[in-house]
Amino acid sequence: MMPTESFTNLLVVMAVAFAAPIVLGLIPRLKVPLVVVEIGLGLAVGPQALNWAHDDETVKAFALVGLAFLLFLSGLEIDLRRLRGPLLKVAVRGLLASVTLAGLVGLAFRAASITTDFRLVAVSLTATSLGIVVGVLKQSGQEDSTLGQLVIAGASLGDLTAILALSLLFSRETRSATARAQLLIVFVVICAVAGATLFAGARSSRLSSVLVRWQDSSAQVRVRGAMVFVLLLAMVAQRTGLELILGAFAAGMLVGALDQDAMQTHPYLRIKLDAVGYGFLIPVFFVASGMRFDVRSLIDHPAALGRVPLFLVGLLIVRALPALLYRSTLGMRGAVAAGLLQATSLPFLVTASMIGAEIGAISPQTSAAMVAAGLASALAFPAMAATLTANAAPPIVNG
Repeated sequence: MMPTESFTNLLVVMAVAFAAPIVLGLIPRLKVPLVVVEIGLGLAVGPQALNWAHDDETVKAFALVGLAFLLFLSGLEIDLRRLRGPLLKVAVRGLLASVTLAGLVGLAFRAASITTDFRLVAVSLTATSLGIVVGVLKQSGQEDSTLGQLVIAGASLGDLTAILALSLLFSRETRSATARAQLLIVFVVICAVAGATLFAGARSSRLSSVLVRWQDSSAQVRVRGAMVFVLLLAMVAQRTGLELILGAFAAGMLVGALDQDAMQTHPYLRIKLDAVGYGFLIPVFFVASGMRFDVRSLIDHPAALGRVPLFLVGLLIVRALPALLYRSTLGMRGAVAAGLLQATSLPFLVTASMIGAEIGAISPQTSAAMVAAGLASALAFPAMAATLTANAAPPIVNG
C-alpha cells in the first residue's frame, strides 16, 4: 500500500498549482507568466521556506511525466508547414548566428571558471520558451503576423537544435558522444516507423470511424492514444541512451505533422491535451522545480548570485542579438521585440541545469543561477517586447 505521505506532498503541489492562476487573477497588475508564479510558490512551500511539502518519489514521478508532456505540447506547437519560404531562410540565418555566439559565450564562461564544460552553457542558451512565447503572441494578437511567424520559426529551430544537442552531448548514461550519435540514428528510424504506422492508421477508414465514435465519449480514445505515443517515444529515447525530452518533443512534432484533419474530425483534441497537460501534469513539474530550486546557494554564495546577470546577458547575446537579422523584414523596433521574445527561456534552462548538475558539468550554485536567470527572462523580456509592439502593427502574413 502506498504511504499516505506521498499523496500529502502531491496534494500540496496541486493546491499550489490551483492557487497560482488565482493569485494572478486577484492581482491584475502582476504581469508575469504563470510558470513564474508556480515556481515561486513551489519555492515558498518547499523545504527551503515553509517546508510544507517535499519532493518525494510520487511528486518526482508526476513531475517527470509533466516534463515529457510539456515537451510534447511544445512539439505540437511547431507547424512544419510554416517553416518554409523567405521567413525560414531568415530564421535559419538567425539560428546559425545563435549557435556561433553560443559557442563563444560558452568559452567565455569556461574561461571565467563558471562551468567546466562550455558546451552545456552553449546548448542551454540556444533554446527559447516556445510555450511562453506563443502564449504572449496569442494574447497580443501577433501570432499570425510576420513578427509572430518569424519568432515562432526562430524559437522552434532553437528548441529543436538545443534538444538534439543536449541529448547528443550530455546524458545521464556513460556512452560516448559517438555512440549516442549512432543511437540517435536508431531513434530517428524508430520515429519514422512510428510515424508511418500513425499515418497508416489515420488513413484507415475503419479505424478512423472507430476513433470518431469513441473520441468524445468516456473512452477519450484519441487522448489515450496521444499519451501512449508520447510515453512510447520518451521511453525509446531513454532506452537508447538519449534524454526523454527528445522523445517527447519528437512525439509532439510527429503528431502535429501527421494530424492534418484535426479541425474536420476531432477539433477538440488539442483542447483536451492542453487540459491534461496544463491542468495537471505540467504544473506539477514547475511547482516541483520551485521546491528543488536551491535558492540558498545563491544567498550563501554571492559569486553565484553574480552569475545570474551574466546568464541573462548571455541569453541576450545568443538569442536576441541575431534577431537584428530580421530588420529588413520587421524594422528595428520589431527586430528588437523579436529578439527579446527569443531570449525568453525557462523550462529548458530548468531541465538543462538539472541534467548538468547531475552529471557534474556545472555546480549546484551555477545550476541555481541558470534557473534564476530563466525566471528573470520570463519576467522581463516578454513585457519589454509587448511594450515595443504595443503601438506597432506588423504586416500580416498571407495564407
